[in-house]
Formats: sequence, structure tokens, C-alpha cells
Amino acid sequence: MRLASLIAALAILVASCAADGEGVLRIYTSVTQGTVDSVVEGFGMLHPDVEVEVFRAPTGELTARLAAEQREGGIQADILWLTDPLSMQQYAGDGLLSVWEPEGAGSLPPGYSTDSFWGTRILTMVMIAGTDVEPPETWIELTSERFEGAVAFPDPGFAGSSFAVLGYFAETEGYGFDFYRVLAANGAVQVNAPGEVVTGVAEGRFEAGITLEFSARNAVEAGSPIQIIWPRDGAIALYSPIAVVESADDRASAEDFVEYVLTPNAQRRIGATGWQPISPEIEWDVGGPVVTVDWSVLFDRQQELLDGYRAIFGG
Repeated sequence: MRLASLIAALAILVASCAADGEGVLRIYTSVTQGTVDSVVEGFGMLHPDVEVEVFRAPTGELTARLAAEQREGGIQADILWLTDPLSMQQYAGDGLLSVWEPEGAGSLPPGYSTDSFWGTRILTMVMIAGTDVEPPETWIELTSERFEGAVAFPDPGFAGSSFAVLGYFAETEGYGFDFYRVLAANGAVQVNAPGEVVTGVAEGRFEAGITLEFSARNAVEAGSPIQIIWPRDGAIALYSPIAVVESADDRASAEDFVEYVLTPNAQRRIGATGWQPISPEIEWDVGGPVVTVDWSVLFDRQQELLDGYRAIFGG
């Protein structure tokens, strides 16, 4: 009887710990490692009893893992923290994300959240060129004859930021898929990730390209022979969303983490790692004009966008 009582007491204790948000919190993310590490560190100071496990991979690899887990019985993550809203929406559309309202969500800029995922940082896509190249001033100049065979851009099926750029151009008058058709006809080269664009331009394999301002800025600061061009018609801004998985094992800790990411403390940590915080309370020096798109208009078009792109560039 004493043993049975002890087992019962332990069971109650374990259940109580779980209810208090203690346990293992699993985060699947495509966010840069340094940013995730800093935010997890800050969260741990407030919730020392929660063990956090992070699986980090590029958007394409993360999508493949999530698809495999769905086939095998269900997503194992408690939290998804992704690079772009279009990648996240596919999980919301499948009913895989929890619908709730975290504290602090009301302070987010309009259009940078939904009822199941919320922006955490703002990413901007810009142009770069070699330091010895006369730089383009607008996006459309990348299709000009002088850049024939000399432009690189990341694969929207691999990099979430490039997927968002595809969405912007597809929806914006004067671009559409024709922009990509002309790029293809002009010999533009698809690489995997934004960082590969930076490397290719720095090595002289390409004269110009489309990449993340974050990646380009880090390269310039490290002495890379590239120049950042803020397009006269606006850098493309997108937001990096976070969400709680509906089937989360540790929902309490997951919700605590999301709420923490929206706090000034976490937003300052995000800014300290080089990304623009989503919170308007944190000052940030934007490098020029910014454009974006109504992401909700594109939420049901993810496969259409990729299919249209693959019809041009293959893969």
C-alpha cells in the first residue's frame, strides 16, 4: 500500500509540474541560431524549470521534416518559429496551429499577425552588387541586358525569405511571374540560400543578386567586397511568425514562450542579434523605403506560387 501511495503521489507531482509549464519545450525553427539561442536564454532566466529543445533547419528542410512527422502520426513540436508568413499559413490552413491571443499581440503592427501566429521580427530583402559594379537602382534593372547571366537569387522552395519575395512580385503590378520569366530568359541563376547569393557576388561569380539585408550587412562588416543596394522602389519587408502547435505536449510553456518573444526584453535580444524587432517600441534604423504585400491575399496561394515559379525555373 505504501508503494502504491508513493507512485500515486509521484504521478500527481508530475502532473502538477506539467500543469505549471515545467517539462520539455520543443521548438522547430528556421530562425538564425544566434537569435534563437539568445531568446531561449532570456526565456530560461524566467522559466528555469523548462527544458528547451531546438531543431533548426532551412525552411525547405523543416517543411520536409514536418510533413514526415504528419505522415507518421503528428507533429512533435510544441512551437513553430518560421521565417515567413506564407510558410506558416499552410499549417494554419490545415488546422495544426492553436488559435488564441498572447499577451502583447495587440501591440504588433497591423497586418503582421493572425489569430494563430504572430510576427517576431521584420526581414528585408535587398539587392547587392560587387564593389566594382555599377549598381542597379530598382528591382526591374536586374532584368536588363547588362546583367545577362550575372544575377543570383535564392530558391523560394528552400528559403522562406525568397518564398515571400516570390509572393510579393507575383502580387505586385508591373512584376508578376513575368518578372521571373524575364530573369530566366536573361540567364539569372537560382542558388539555395540568401547567403549563397552573397558569397557568389563576393567571389565575382555574379555581378548582382537578391538577398537578405541581414546577410549582406554582416558580409560588408566582415570586409566582403560587395555593396548593399536599397532599391529606390523599396526593399521587400516580410515578418517572421511564431505559433503554438495545436497538439503541443506542453501548451502552457509554449504559450509562455510566445508571450515572452513579444516582450521588450526578447525584442531587444532579437535586435542585438542583427534583426529588426517587430515591436515599434524598439528603435531601429531602416535603410530606406520599404514595401510589403497583404499577406492574407496570398495565404491560399502557396502551392500555386511555387508551381508557377517551378514552371519557369524547374526544380
